[in-house]
Parts: sequence; C-alpha cells; structure tokens
Amino acid sequence: MSVIMLMIGLAILIYMTVRGINIIISAIIASVFVAITSGQDVVEAMTGTYMTGFTGYFASYFLLFLLGAVFGKVMGETGAAESIATWVMKVIGPKGAVMAVVLACAIMTYGGVSLFVVGFAVYPLAVSLFRTADLPRRFIPAALVFGSVTFTMFLPGSPEIQNIMPTEFFGTTPYSGFWIGMLVSIFNFAVGSLWLHFAISRSVKRGEKFEAHASDAELNEREKEQLPSILLAILPIVVVVAGMVTYSQMFSATSAAIFALLGAIVVACITMFRYITDFWRVLERGANDAILAACNTSAVIAFGKVAAVTSGFTQIVDAVLQIPGPPLLSLAICINLIAGLTGSASGGLGIALPILSPIYLNMGVDPGALHRVSVMASDGLASLPHNGYIVTTIKNICHDTFKRAYLPVAMMAVVLTMCATALAIILFTLFT
Repeated sequence: MSVIMLMIGLAILIYMTVRGINIIISAIIASVFVAITSGQDVVEAMTGTYMTGFTGYFASYFLLFLLGAVFGKVMGETGAAESIATWVMKVIGPKGAVMAVVLACAIMTYGGVSLFVVGFAVYPLAVSLFRTADLPRRFIPAALVFGSVTFTMFLPGSPEIQNIMPTEFFGTTPYSGFWIGMLVSIFNFAVGSLWLHFAISRSVKRGEKFEAHASDAELNEREKEQLPSILLAILPIVVVVAGMVTYSQMFSATSAAIFALLGAIVVACITMFRYITDFWRVLERGANDAILAACNTSAVIAFGKVAAVTSGFTQIVDAVLQIPGPPLLSLAICINLIAGLTGSASGGLGIALPILSPIYLNMGVDPGALHRVSVMASDGLASLPHNGYIVTTIKNICHDTFKRAYLPVAMMAVVLTMCATALAIILFTLFT
C-alpha cells in the first residue's frame, strides 16, 4: 500500500505541474500527501525532512546555478547565443533545418549556457527555418530538447550539474568514463538524428505542414549587424571547455566548473561589452533566474527526500537492488526511477547517490563506469511531463501543447536516452 500511495503522490506532482501550477506549490502539496499517507508527522516531515532536502541542495549548488544563469544572460544579452545559432544554421542551411537547431543547442549547452537561455535564443531561428522548409512546428520542442539535454548532458567534460554531482560521491572527474561515454553520446546523436528525420518525413508525407502561430509576431530577431562575430561569440564557450580541462586537474569538479564559468563571464563581458546595454541589469536578471531555478529544483528534491523516508521507497530500492545481472543495471534502474519520481535529473542524483554510491563502490565497480552510467540514467524518466525544462520548452518557449508536441520529446529524451544507457551498461560491463 505504501508503494501505491507513493505513486499517487508522484501522480499528483505530475498532474499539477502539467496543469501549470507552480512547481514549488505542487511539490509541497505532493509532499504533504506522501507524509500523511506514509504515517509521518506532517509538521516534522515539512519543517525537518522537506526543508533539510531543500536547503541542503540549494546550499551545495546555488553558486553553479548563479554563474550558469549569469553566463547565459550575458550570452543572450550580447547576442552571442543568437550569433552562434545563426552561424550554425547558415553553415547547414534550410535543408538541414532540424540538425541546425540541434547542433546550435548542443554547442551552447556543452559550453555551459543555461538550458533556458539556449531554448529562448534558438527558438526564433528554429521557427524561421521550419517555416522556410515547411516542416511541422510541433517537432521544434523535440529538436530543442534533443540538442540540450540528451547526448550533450552526458558527454564527458560537460559543465552541467548532472556531470558534476557524481564526482563528489565516486571520487571521479567530469571526464571519467571518457571513451565509452563519448561512444555512447555519438550513438545517441546518430540514432536520435535518424529517428527525428524519419518522424518528420513521415508527418510531411501525411500532409502536415508548418503552422503559423499568433505568437510568431512577437519574435524579435536581431539584424545581423547587431550581433557579435562568431569568433567573439564562441570564445567564452572555448574558455568554459578549456577551463574545465585545466581546473579539473587542480580542484574539485564543482570548483572547476565555478572557475570555468566565472572566467567565461569575464571574457564575454570584456570582449563583447559594447553589446551590453545595462551590465548590472544583466547580473540582476541572472541572479533572479538562478534563485528561481535553484528553488524549483530544490523543491522537487525536497519532495524526493520526503518520499525517500517512506517504506514504499525502501521497498522499491530493495527490489531494484535484487535485480539479477551486472551491478550497473540495477544502479541505472534505481537512479532512473528516483529521477522520474522527482522530475529532475539533478534531483534524482541528489537523492540516489548518497544512498547508492557506498553500496556500489563496496562491490568493487569501476568508479568511472558508475559516474558515467549515473549521469546517463538520470536523464531518462526525469524527462516525464513534470520536468521543469520540458514544461517550459513546450508551453512557454514554443507555445505548443503536450498533446501535439510531447511524444517526439519523449522519444528523444526518455526512450532514446534509456537505450543509450543500456548500451553504456553493456560496454562498461564488457570492457571495465
């Protein structure tokens, strides 16, 4: 019964989020339901377990959220993000509209630009390309998500939080599991590109075309002359990647990401200062976005913390740990389920790794394999409809509906990612 009540609590969280209710409010309501139905003292659960989970995550990762958000705002305000997207789309051309959108997102997210900034920056150009190629616009969210939170998230060296968190628990670096991680990322990109092309081609053959939205009139694409050159635009991203390589040899992964992002912000502000109209306003907006993003993620993690002390959660974890096969398989399933429970890749890792890392390290499993599989596994069921970025991309950025747009997104972010994770498990089991 406890497992059933836990699933109902998750269903409440998903339903309220999809309905557009604030994620913090949704998480509190779902947490109260889980606490009551599992026999916890509600006051203690909310003031103790819930708030400990909330503040613990916030304190650990707020600086990363802050610097990531400020960097994203600087890249957006200067037009650097738009310049990169425009350059990629110019090189590939309208015939490669879908891949142009995917690659523009991939370059920026691997370079440390906030997911939300990438989405808002690339979307206007994606609309223009899809309109020129007369492709169904309901696939734009899938292209944005594919380029932002799939193969780029688990590429070795990524500065995203999901790739930083495992270093604390496994004693690894952001580059751990490099060769297999790189191979699986390439597999993910290749298969995802083929499926997306197939799905769009099939829809076009059925008569689907580009549909204009009233919101298109609000899109404000800058003139080419108002954008920094591609060399200036790409320089801060080079600084992030180079900084991650350099600093990860000297400091912890979290510190390396902080120094890399800070250096990129300084370089971007110096080289593109003339494109910034109000520097302090950019910092203020970045700080506000960071607080909102960190609070939203912390709220979902706090829900997971309340769920984690229930007997239903313990039963699920115990059952998964008994699954026959290589240890990496049960690790991946467990992280996937917890990430799905929280609706957040970083949230799932924040709950799962403190519990699971000692168990699997004591089994003698290679830490690099544990790191890379953990990152990949966190990005499967986490992309169910209650995921904050998925909701924002479909509803707020693309002005579409879940009924029209979510299936292609789910294929990219849920199904394909789980297949890639399975491949990683096989390869790590055979070769480590």
